[in-house]
Amino acid sequence: MLAGFAGGLAGAAAKMLAEYVFPPRTEGQTPPPVVLAEQVTQRSLDDRERDLTMQTIHFVFGALAGAVYGALVEYEPSLGAWRGAAFGITLNRITHESLLPRLGLTAPPRQQPTQERISEWVTHAVYGIATDSVRRAVRRTL
Repeated sequence: MLAGFAGGLAGAAAKMLAEYVFPPRTEGQTPPPVVLAEQVTQRSLDDRERDLTMQTIHFVFGALAGAVYGALVEYEPSLGAWRGAAFGITLNRITHESLLPRLGLTAPPRQQPTQERISEWVTHAVYGIATDSVRRAVRRTL
């Protein structure tokens, strides 16, 4: 679990870098973590709060998802398919294509721009591969 947590942090950083190369949203679209924070606080966030919210939710969620992945792959190694890419893609399906639209934080997948959907698939695969690579390295040292 600890190795997965470390991997998840690295995966979150890798996903963030991948999103600079292939951004999921066009200018003016509000990212889901900001939508959630504004719904919870019932107010608009300023730029500093938006950045802090994005970073915090992104890294906390990435680390926790990595920890769960790390624990699960210890019991069922086949869950590490494609060196973690399958995990990242599955996480995208659960979050961006199911949970977030149901919570009203994003549009349903059929209403999302093609660029957004492709970017989420690619950057989540990057997240999964980075998570698994770091998890494996940390696991070898434990």
